[in-house]
Amino acid sequence: MRKIKVAAGIFWVEIPEVELYILCGCPADSVKHLMKKGLITTEEKDGRVFETGPNAILLSDLPMQDERFANLAEFPILQMLYRQGMMLPRHPNNKGLKPLLIGIEHQVKAQVEYIYRGNYGLTSIEEIRQAGIPEEQAQDMMRMKLRFAFDRIRRTDELLETRIIDGEPRELRNGVFVQRKGINQYEISYQGSSVEVDLNLGANEGYEAPYHLEYHRFNRDYFSVIHTGEGDGWDANRPCMASVVTFQGKIYLIDTGPSLLYNLQAMGIGISEIEGIIQTHAHDDHFNGLTVLLRSDHRIKYYSTRLVRSSVMKKLAALTRMDESLFEKYFEVHDLEADVWNNIDGLEIMPVYSPHPVETSVMFLRSLWGDGYKTYAHLADIAALERLKEMITDDPGLSGITLEYYEMVKQIYLTPVTLKKIDIGGGMIHGDAEDFRNDTSGKIILSHTAEKLTDRQQVIGDTASFGAVDVLIPSDRDYAKPFAYQFLQTFFPGVPSYEIEMLLNCSTIALNPGTILIKNREKSPYVYCLLNGLMEYLIPERGIKNQLTVGSMIAEMACLKDAPVNGTYRAVNYVKALQIPSRLYIEFLRRNHLLESTKKELLRRHFLECSWLFGEHIACPIKSKLTHAMELETCRKGKLLSGPDCNGILLLCKGEIGIYEGNQEIERLQTGDFWGEESILHQAYPAMVARANVASQIYRIPAELIEDIPIVQWKLLETYARRSVHRLGCE
Repeated sequence: MRKIKVAAGIFWVEIPEVELYILCGCPADSVKHLMKKGLITTEEKDGRVFETGPNAILLSDLPMQDERFANLAEFPILQMLYRQGMMLPRHPNNKGLKPLLIGIEHQVKAQVEYIYRGNYGLTSIEEIRQAGIPEEQAQDMMRMKLRFAFDRIRRTDELLETRIIDGEPRELRNGVFVQRKGINQYEISYQGSSVEVDLNLGANEGYEAPYHLEYHRFNRDYFSVIHTGEGDGWDANRPCMASVVTFQGKIYLIDTGPSLLYNLQAMGIGISEIEGIIQTHAHDDHFNGLTVLLRSDHRIKYYSTRLVRSSVMKKLAALTRMDESLFEKYFEVHDLEADVWNNIDGLEIMPVYSPHPVETSVMFLRSLWGDGYKTYAHLADIAALERLKEMITDDPGLSGITLEYYEMVKQIYLTPVTLKKIDIGGGMIHGDAEDFRNDTSGKIILSHTAEKLTDRQQVIGDTASFGAVDVLIPSDRDYAKPFAYQFLQTFFPGVPSYEIEMLLNCSTIALNPGTILIKNREKSPYVYCLLNGLMEYLIPERGIKNQLTVGSMIAEMACLKDAPVNGTYRAVNYVKALQIPSRLYIEFLRRNHLLESTKKELLRRHFLECSWLFGEHIACPIKSKLTHAMELETCRKGKLLSGPDCNGILLLCKGEIGIYEGNQEIERLQTGDFWGEESILHQAYPAMVARANVASQIYRIPAELIEDIPIVQWKLLETYARRSVHRLGCE
């Protein structure tokens, strides 16, 4: 037996004697990490070239860690079935075995449903009709879907085997056993040898990107496209196909692939700076970074057709085991009408249905300028025209497409635009660069491939490196100051605009990645308002490492107390901040009768900033609302803090609270920890209660103030899942 740590939260265990190779932990990009480690290689046998790799997956007990999905088995399973050839007829690596999915019951069931949705999206005419598609069109979509699926929608259990793990040792295959020892802790044994695997992330440890990106900065132009991914789900050296679009200074993402947070940080984009996400479809390499957008203090706008959104919601619900209706709790949904131009605050977007195994739209974005429109076409996961031609049939009883539909798709793909990015991944479900050889668009970007471009492809279109920018309409404005004005108006409601303008007249500073703005115990002559980028607030001895987003005020408390800062402020990426002299800031507060109230508020706001639940990605105006509503309560020793009266979050200020399963304490809360997530999520812990171990002080935060803060909601969901697994582990 051999165990290798592949990356944070990912291990490899192999028993070559019985041909069992186990991927332990499968967060985003786990296949790429295996490639980087040389654990997936290319071989040739009987004239067939194929990949090696895992044939079993051990799932995390926890559906989320580091506020990201811990289990994303779609691409590892696809790699086994197709790139290894485990299900391909007459393939030398098809030995009659199916991929093996291992884990606790509710995680295995969640992955089975998620893989099913990843393969097919919507799986019946009725589901397509429920997304607003007329009956005849729904039938045509299903005929095409069945052709991609080789004429039959297969349940996941036809493609793989499962092993449910409880407290007893369970045989996997050929004398190999696995036993669960604790939460995310497993022992794998074979003929007297054993290894232990711990899938829990350590303190300040997060899931890693498989590639390295340099930091970039860009101008927020009137209309531009920033290229933030040109690879595919198998490209271990580049992010998956994606783009960032700026329009009138606002930032929109097209798709949310793996390692999204890392990619955005490399671009100097904070989550709260994002205006909206434009979704093309729900395959993992375009979808599984969606939870990153929940690390925001407001609901980010979500743009897609209702058809695509329905597919996305079902897949997300399978992963999280939550109701589909909660999607609108996390995102501000804006359904786009297909095949027409939708006006989004001046930016026009036209989604067009595109042939793919799951519901997919190609996206056209345009803005009026000069002598006409400047248009960007994002053609992700299109089909090669030669493959589509093979699907043509005149028989309505057979799966496939009509000749008329083929001609319409061809015309859409070849529509001339200012800038076009195309999928050239090839194979059964991706595009072919040759189809665009005579395309008259102004510029074509070749994307969605891990392969080196051929000479023939290189004369068809350009390549784009990460962070490259195509400006369609330049800007003659600095958009940072207007955004700062809006923020300060929200932060100081009722303050005259001329007072706000006084602050805005202060200079701005720019920081390079890794630059320390203020060190711990230093005095700062300035208060800073973060305009773009990310700052870290660090107190290592207390385990505090929180990210501050756009709209955060830095060194405000130290300024008002005329004291050193408590903690270090460090730029994560390229940062721009408004630099306000401390004396000016104090006088501003005094003139507007805010000095005393701000001093009182800051102590509570600082307490929130030092907590995990409220410490990052929440702008000061929202923290101010929380601090005004927080109620301090004193609890005697032994007081029960659970039940129907617990409507909100209980944040421990002083003392100690225990969480109990019967008479057994299973978790002990310290200062800054919380309880009450089940009341916000409208769930219940059947046999768990919270009780004050000693006389304690708590802040009670009303539920209604938390329901519109996605990052807090997501952390509550992660905590609920973790505590639920703790409860299962105690049974």
